[in-house]
Amino acid sequence: MKSKISAKGVNVYYGEKQALKNISIEIGEKEVTALIGPSGCGKSTFLRCLNRMNDVIDICRVEGSIKFDNLEINSKELDVVRLRENVGMVFQKPNPFPKTIYENIAYGPTIHGLVQSKQELDEIVETSLKKAALWNEVKDRLHEIGTGLSGGQQQRLCIARAISIKPEVILMDEPCSALDPIATAQIEELIDELKNEHTIVIVTHSMSQAARVSQKTGFFHLGNLIEFDSTEKIFKNPGNQQTQDYITGRFG
Repeated sequence: MKSKISAKGVNVYYGEKQALKNISIEIGEKEVTALIGPSGCGKSTFLRCLNRMNDVIDICRVEGSIKFDNLEINSKELDVVRLRENVGMVFQKPNPFPKTIYENIAYGPTIHGLVQSKQELDEIVETSLKKAALWNEVKDRLHEIGTGLSGGQQQRLCIARAISIKPEVILMDEPCSALDPIATAQIEELIDELKNEHTIVIVTHSMSQAARVSQKTGFFHLGNLIEFDSTEKIFKNPGNQQTQDYITGRFG
């Protein structure tokens, strides 16, 4: 499997506190990588390294190398806006803009200068909503406010918004934690389809979700990457006792 993101020796500090310790991981192209582990173990911090979201935290310092294809993400010269065009993000709580459904999707392609005409924009909106399995539910209400949708629909709208600018990588930070089981199942189906065109990294509290949606799984604990392997191996035959204990619920 070709590597899409390659992290080597990544350390992250919040002031004096070290949040990540010497993380090295290879994220395969067009597959789903799940990051699991107890709260506060560093998995979301690592996810935010992949599109420089930690830049917005003044006391945060990142060391080490993270390459996206062959581009060094931590380089001072890197255009962070361009990076985030290629590495989209979906957050824990659905956060549609307080605009219409149409405008939520149209915003990205418009500000990034990806469209020349209204017709092109209409096509992107329709395609993105179809890919997010939302088109049939909202096609007659595109000019209603996005925040009026149900939680699960809002999260799919946020996924449609993320894919509207055709990112190569989609980061998902616990995208289902605020959703009911039916909405969660819809998002999981969607993740399975999206991996045909995108590399996906998902942070999840749910081990069963990691087992269902991912091909590779990384187990984080107290800022360390304890084990990283195929999802099947991690869940059926982990190589590390700590992983085994976490998966079988001996500690959490």
